[in-house]
Amino acid sequence: MTSRERLLKVLNGEIPDHVPVAPDTSNMIPARLTGKPFWDIYLYQDPPQWKAYIDCVKYFGFDSLMDGYVSIEFDDLKLNEDHREYQTFIVFKDNERIITQKCWIENGKMNWAPTVTVYHRLNPPNHGVNPISIGLPLIPEKYEPVEGVKQWPKGEELLKLVKKEMGDHGLVGVFCGTTKLLNTEADIYDFYDNPQKYYTKSERMLDYYVKRFERLMSLECKPDFICLGGSGTLIHQTPQIFRELALPIVKMITALGKKYNIPTHIHSCGPEKELVKICAEETDLTVIDPLEPPPMGDCDLKELKKMYGDKLVLKGNLHTTNIMLNGTVKDVIEASKRAIDDAAEGGRFILSTGDQCGRDTPDENIFAMIETAKDYGKY
Repeated sequence: MTSRERLLKVLNGEIPDHVPVAPDTSNMIPARLTGKPFWDIYLYQDPPQWKAYIDCVKYFGFDSLMDGYVSIEFDDLKLNEDHREYQTFIVFKDNERIITQKCWIENGKMNWAPTVTVYHRLNPPNHGVNPISIGLPLIPEKYEPVEGVKQWPKGEELLKLVKKEMGDHGLVGVFCGTTKLLNTEADIYDFYDNPQKYYTKSERMLDYYVKRFERLMSLECKPDFICLGGSGTLIHQTPQIFRELALPIVKMITALGKKYNIPTHIHSCGPEKELVKICAEETDLTVIDPLEPPPMGDCDLKELKKMYGDKLVLKGNLHTTNIMLNGTVKDVIEASKRAIDDAAEGGRFILSTGDQCGRDTPDENIFAMIETAKDYGKY
């Protein structure tokens, strides 16, 4: 059974040959495996994140649910009402960092964005950084264009390319939906000061995502599943705020997924137990991860399987630091067996990690997790 066949079996509620295994390598490990400065991947697209990720999948040999690396936009369908045409400039660089800042031209004048993006040699970038906090002026004194960015196909042509590159190694998802409208501390204060602003935004986003979903389904090359992810859903929102602002979006998109027979997927790190309950009981969601255990999350995999394992595909949840990063191969094998014992019965389970594995996670730990699923996780 190929990885693609194995995952489709599980997402359809059927029993595969063995428990699928999909450690969350996300972007740090793929970037490390290229051997290049991380800014080559994130800024210069050489290779782009999706290519680095697929190469990582093939290197380790796991079952990939590739959630959201393929950006498909429709020119006549926009969520962001900002119609400015931005240009990006390098405002600082040395051997460890490249810092960029966007600007737009209005009435012949350059207007600079209030934040910068910091690209690191050995770490993922930091977005939305106040330049003053890192010793740079709000308006750069010198700058240069970003040159040498590698060009790749866009839209449906990109999706075709990515699915071809992925082949039978897994499934390729595209974003359509969200589980959160509040993303920062400032958003929380603003919501309580101006709640109607966010209710109106929720309605606008719901309309946009329904239209976007229909457009995705009209493509000749369709995504394998739909991502509704919102990392930290219940960090910046209470369950009640989630219900008021984002749940209508989740309910509608998962219902459309059921109608079109396309799986839907939520990734939300941090506390997630209540989100699992809501999604299992009130939506048509297919699969949810990463079900982080304490202290980073609040999920008990065995308990969740008992309560919701007949309604949701559960994907998780080996501890990414204690087990994957700092543990031994023996620790990984024992934790993998425990997760399989807790959640594999009856199917609807994908062995994974409790969020993204750190950059320096030993390769042998990831290989150990994969081999345990193949051997111990046989049905």
